Amino acid sequence: MKNLFVKLRDKAVKAVAAAKCALLLASAKKALANNRAEGYIDTAIKILIAVVLGALLLAGLYALFGDTVLPTLVDRIKEMFNYAG
Repeated sequence: MKNLFVKLRDKAVKAVAAAKCALLLASAKKALANNRAEGYIDTAIKILIAVVLGALLLAGLYALFGDTVLPTLVDRIKEMFNYAG
């Protein structure tokens, strides 16, 4: 009788181990098949686009302030301090 219980226990332990292994294998297959993560290339391209757009924006602002705003601003400041009483 004792031998029967030992065999049943061994079979149950083996069945549980096989189920755990199958569950682990299924979850590993699912994780490997998942491709919705963001890669390094995508991030690098986004950073590159942001840097280029930022440089274009700064160049445009510099051109605007250099040609349009600053000359008139200098004239206005000279007129303000050219006070002849």
